[in-house]
Amino acid sequence: MLVALAVLVFLFRGRIHFDWAMFWQQLRYVSLWHIVAAMILIYATFWLRAIRWAVFVSPTKKVSSVSLVGSQFIGFTAVALFGRLADLTRPYLVAKRVELPLSSQVAVYTIERMFDLGATAVIFSSALAFTPKGLPHHEVFVRAGILSMGLTVGIAVFAGIVRVAGGAVTTFARGTVGVLSKAAGESIATKIVGFRDGLNALSSMRDFGVVVLLSLTMWLMIGSAYVQTVHAFVHTPELSTLTFSRTMLLMAASIGGSLLQLPVIGWFTQIAVTATAMHTFYGAPIESATACGAMLLLVTFLCIIPAGLVYSQIEHVSLKKVAQESGAAMTPGEVPDIG
Repeated sequence: MLVALAVLVFLFRGRIHFDWAMFWQQLRYVSLWHIVAAMILIYATFWLRAIRWAVFVSPTKKVSSVSLVGSQFIGFTAVALFGRLADLTRPYLVAKRVELPLSSQVAVYTIERMFDLGATAVIFSSALAFTPKGLPHHEVFVRAGILSMGLTVGIAVFAGIVRVAGGAVTTFARGTVGVLSKAAGESIATKIVGFRDGLNALSSMRDFGVVVLLSLTMWLMIGSAYVQTVHAFVHTPELSTLTFSRTMLLMAASIGGSLLQLPVIGWFTQIAVTATAMHTFYGAPIESATACGAMLLLVTFLCIIPAGLVYSQIEHVSLKKVAQESGAAMTPGEVPDIG
């Protein structure tokens, strides 16, 4: 990882003055207690993901959340190693473990992502909209908070429409987008169908409330992991004194940088995105920002690989094989058989 990072810095050495001595010094004096705390928070979120998935599945089949923990670690490890093309590994593994159709677990995956988006939007909007006026780039924080709140409301309205008239929305999407691209129309229709069926999986207001609480708790823990990681850079005041609310822009940048995650290469683009955000929004030196970006990648994305490899051995799963099988089982544009 550091070798590839060095190559990137070398290529852009004419535009950015990079002090390697400072970079290594920042990594050398990082607070391990903060890093360990951040990793514990990240690991705990995978247990919450397993509990939430069990709640989604419960109307169809009662399963133990403990039995789903391995699928979460293996699935995210596959994404870390093979990129977003392996995103369907988790629903594929869960479907095999609980003996349910893959289409039903893809529906769970779709609704899971929507709850993630809603939870992050609520947390972003609540944290960013109320940042102190004296902070640098205050207007950027406020705008991000307002946009996040608008996104939250939009998600809620969309969810209500899909729940009530999902078939009509699917037909409309297929007919309009399909005029430009049949494959794109089918792909969007597939996601809407999955979202609708995922909403239908929440058979009671109690289940809905539990899922909302789990989602908010999980993303608060992820946000806290970001705070712990930046606070680990004790010799960089611009990072070590960041509040939770100010860290939200960094978290948003990191999530955006991971959306198009490519195998291995995506690690370095994510470091570049988060380093740029820290340098721009917080005024952190580029060396400190880059070191922190690399540590954020390790803490929030790569630290689960050892657990994923252990679980893959315990459950006799080949990561490469299961990533290929999950992609082949649900090709882009295919509408799953929801029956």
